[in-house]
Amino acid sequence: MKNLFKIAPEGYKIIFYSLLFFLVMYLISLNTNHIWIENISMFTFFLFLCVCYFFRDPIRKIKSNKSDFLAPADGTILSVKKYEDPEIGESTKISIFLSVLNVHRQWVPLNAKVLKTFYNPGTFFGAFMDKASDKNEQTSIYFSDNDNNIFRIKQIAGFVARRIVNHMNPDSDVNQGENLGFIKFGSRVEIIVPSNFDINVKKGMKVKGCKTVIGKFN
Repeated sequence: MKNLFKIAPEGYKIIFYSLLFFLVMYLISLNTNHIWIENISMFTFFLFLCVCYFFRDPIRKIKSNKSDFLAPADGTILSVKKYEDPEIGESTKISIFLSVLNVHRQWVPLNAKVLKTFYNPGTFFGAFMDKASDKNEQTSIYFSDNDNNIFRIKQIAGFVARRIVNHMNPDSDVNQGENLGFIKFGSRVEIIVPSNFDINVKKGMKVKGCKTVIGKFN
């Protein structure tokens, strides 16, 4: 119950404005007999509850082996494809789709060092579409684990999302399960790993951040 009502700080501003909008409509409804004003007031309260639910920020306790590469986000595996990364070379790209009903927090999948990050403003196709991978607004983060295996996490905005929050700073050491960032509304997260990575997931699987084992470096 405590985890359910923990709110992500990234949502405070939006929640505040949605609450303010409801209070304004509610006060107006108290001073009018128009049923449509009352209906709008009820709708804005429902909208406020939906926004609070979307920005829930559960605390995930990690019970797996530290060498396990954990899912960085909740969602559904869209695809597992061969990929040629400019930094990693021959690799595999694992795409995770986050619907508006999923938790939109991202977590660090493995103890590692942040090598670099970069942002591309991009466009806003539906996050479930293949072209969203390259064309949508996105942040890329390159990591190196304790054995110098380089991997990449991409935060990709969807059709609705217009804001990606990235908490990773270059040259910093980060721990498995640490807060990586947040994507507001429907979105996509991609994992790019080198050829020496054993993959434990497949297309269509539901994954849970900090819980599902994506695979392991061999």
